[in-house]
Amino acid sequence: MKKGKLIVLEGIDGSGKSTQYRMLTERFQKENIPFYSTVFPRYGEESSTLIRLYLNGAFGDRPSDVNACAAATFFAADRYASYKQDWGGFYESGGLILSDRYTTSNAVHQGCKVAEKDLPAFLDWLYDFEHVRLELPKPDLVLYLDVDIETSVARMRRREAKHHTHADIHEKDVDYLRACLRTGRFACEHYGWRRIDWLKDGAEREKQEKNDEIFSIIKETGLI
Repeated sequence: MKKGKLIVLEGIDGSGKSTQYRMLTERFQKENIPFYSTVFPRYGEESSTLIRLYLNGAFGDRPSDVNACAAATFFAADRYASYKQDWGGFYESGGLILSDRYTTSNAVHQGCKVAEKDLPAFLDWLYDFEHVRLELPKPDLVLYLDVDIETSVARMRRREAKHHTHADIHEKDVDYLRACLRTGRFACEHYGWRRIDWLKDGAEREKQEKNDEIFSIIKETGLI
C-alpha cells in the first residue's frame, strides 16, 4: 500500500484553529496543491451519535461523568468510519490529507481527565488504540495552536452570541478547558507536535503571520 501524507491542525476551543484551517485550505487551493479536507467530529454522520449524546449531556452534565477511555472510543469510532468511508482510498493512493482535529483531540480533551502521573501511560495507550489497534494513519505533522484560557473563553462566548448557539458540556466548563490547555501543552511535548503560539512579545499575533508560520513549517517538513 502506498502511504499518503497526513497534516493535522489541533487546539482547544477558541484557539483560532478553524480560521487557520480555512486559511490553509484556501492557500493550498490557490497554489494548486492537491489535498483532501476532513473535519472532526463529523456531527452530521451516524458514526457521531455517541459523541453528540455525550456532548449534549445524555451521559452526565460534566465531561468527567464519562471517563477518558470511554469517551475516547466515541470519537475514535467516528474517525474509523470516516477513514473507511471517506478519505482512506485517497490516502492509500498517496494523497495528502489536511485534517481539522484528529486522534490528537482525544489526547487533549480526554487526557485532561487523567491524573497527571498517569497521563504519559494514557497517551501511550491512546496512540496504540487508534494507530495500532484501529490502524488509523499516523499524522506526519501536527500543528498545535496554543492560546490562553481567557482568550479561549472570550472567543467562544462571542461565537455563541453571534451564531445563537449553545455551549456543549466541554465548552461551558471553564475548569475543564483550563485542564485541556495544560494537557495539550503536555501532549505537544510528549508526541513532538509543532506549537503555534497565540501571543508574540505579549501581544496577539496577526492571523496571516500565524498562517505564514504554519505554511512554512509544512514546506520545511517536505510534505508539499
